[in-house]
Amino acid sequence: MENALLISMSRQMALQRRMDVLANNMANVNTAGFKSDSLMFEEYLMPVARMNDVNGSPSRLSYVQDVAVYRDFAEGTVEQTGGELDVALSGDAWLVVDTPNGDRYTRNGQLKLDADGQLVTLDGFAVMGEGGPLTFTVDESGIEIARDGTISTSQGIKDQLRLVRFENNNLLSKEGSTLFSSEAAPIAAENAEVMQGMIEKSNVQPVIELTRIIETVRAYTSVTRTLQQTHDLRRDAIERLGSPNQA
Repeated sequence: MENALLISMSRQMALQRRMDVLANNMANVNTAGFKSDSLMFEEYLMPVARMNDVNGSPSRLSYVQDVAVYRDFAEGTVEQTGGELDVALSGDAWLVVDTPNGDRYTRNGQLKLDADGQLVTLDGFAVMGEGGPLTFTVDESGIEIARDGTISTSQGIKDQLRLVRFENNNLLSKEGSTLFSSEAAPIAAENAEVMQGMIEKSNVQPVIELTRIIETVRAYTSVTRTLQQTHDLRRDAIERLGSPNQA
């Protein structure tokens, strides 16, 4: 009976973690450049614990274990905004931003100019060009960003957005909603294209995520029911064994 409780609880904990991931996906359905997550599960066989089956033969106990988070790096749909500083990337590429913790990488192309005229993300992190941070003066106007990331103003060509890629995106670690870090050195994304006046939307598919949430809630409810039934069986057993009539 204890084994049934522990197995059910392991399933319940896994479902709770899955719900956290799904809820985070739904919360970022409108976050530009967001990449959806999903949990990967596997069967975990207890190395020592055993339970006898109906024939009296011992069998190993099987638990549920979440082993990793799978991240979907598929491109989201592109939405036209007309914003002079909005950019979307086509192809395997990342914008490089400077943070207090070092270079980070993002597909969120919602950019702005800060009080000093520096091109930054909505979180205030400097967007990097090939020559470093990009700063515009009050004399510059008409910012144009070419397909290759070259930035021009009324004063002429200024710089080029630094676009990078990685050999394996699955090794990237998510920081916050749209920033990623990597221990591997990035390489130049030579075949990527930049689209000015557009943003890449989240790749979360709301209908699919909602369906998964409903499935998770139903599974969690089923496990809860099993736990309650197991608890009731244990209570009945204790009451019967502790009854004076059983002495």
